[in-house]
Amino acid sequence: MMNARTRFWTGIALAGSLWLAMLLLGGAGWEQDEALLAMIRADEDGVLARNAAVLTKFGGWMVLSAITIVAAIYLAFTRRIRAALLLFMVFGGRLLVELMKVIVDRDRPGASPYLEALHSMSFPSGHATNAMITYLAIAILVPVRQRNRAIAVGIGLAMAIQVGWSRVALGYHWPSDIVGGWAFGLLWIMVCMRLASARPDAEPNAPPR
Repeated sequence: MMNARTRFWTGIALAGSLWLAMLLLGGAGWEQDEALLAMIRADEDGVLARNAAVLTKFGGWMVLSAITIVAAIYLAFTRRIRAALLLFMVFGGRLLVELMKVIVDRDRPGASPYLEALHSMSFPSGHATNAMITYLAIAILVPVRQRNRAIAVGIGLAMAIQVGWSRVALGYHWPSDIVGGWAFGLLWIMVCMRLASARPDAEPNAPPR
């Protein structure tokens, strides 16, 4: 079996490679992006578009900020270092996403008729990236019994996936914007956890595995 260091660097290599591939290949002119967008986009399906419009709100900055602050307050009573780490991961990640948008300067595939017009650039998807960072960071940092950690992480990943799908369904992003955002979110979380030497552990009274 791989040790922790090998797993870390393998994860970094995979996530970094995926992010770079989506950065270099994606956008207008890439056949895979255009084909997937045409397949997923829900402009002519009112029910699907309405469902996507609901799901996309869970990746909005107001919702993510609110649940981050609530989680940080909860952590501050018993695990202040984790509370600070959570805030750094979420808000620091947000700043990096906005910086990437400005540097990459990728055009969006076109505004959706279901939501307000957007004026920011396309890569990476802020909703997808920030949802991945926020939900997964909370799943990792908030204390739960060890046997429930995988469930919490699974829920966090599922939320990020649903948010990412909604952005393509609404026509706001290329699929590569979403995949690249997920990859960067994972990369950022791994780096932050490594640098902080933080490890998810069981609650104080949790039985041993």
